[in-house]
Amino acid sequence: MTQELTNGFGKVYLTIAYDPANEWVYNNWVGYQTYAGIVAGADACLTPLREHACPYLLNDNREVIGPWDHAVEWIVTDWAPRAISQGLTHFAHVVSPEALAAISAEAMHIGISGRLQMKMFGDVDEARAWLRQAQRETA
Repeated sequence: MTQELTNGFGKVYLTIAYDPANEWVYNNWVGYQTYAGIVAGADACLTPLREHACPYLLNDNREVIGPWDHAVEWIVTDWAPRAISQGLTHFAHVVSPEALAAISAEAMHIGISGRLQMKMFGDVDEARAWLRQAQRETA
């Protein structure tokens, strides 16, 4: 089942879907991300991760515009521990080509590092390949 979250203007800023063929949750973030939107979206993605006992997350930021460093501390200190406690082990993050968004991603990566397997990618196919490799290694 796919879930779409919309901002105050009625525009979709996040699509969340469990991909049964690949056995991971896929998040597609779009546009400028507000603190409230990030909190709502990150919390919403915990549901399919939990419902499917899914340890793999493919977080796609290729369409994100601007920085989202206003939410990095919350992601690192609040969301990540909850995601890890419910079984998230591998987090593939596809970085936006937009420089400010990429800086925010790097700050998140540094904050989460060491608590779960997280890797940043410039290419979604490389991110998918990394998750598939992790699945083979844990099978």
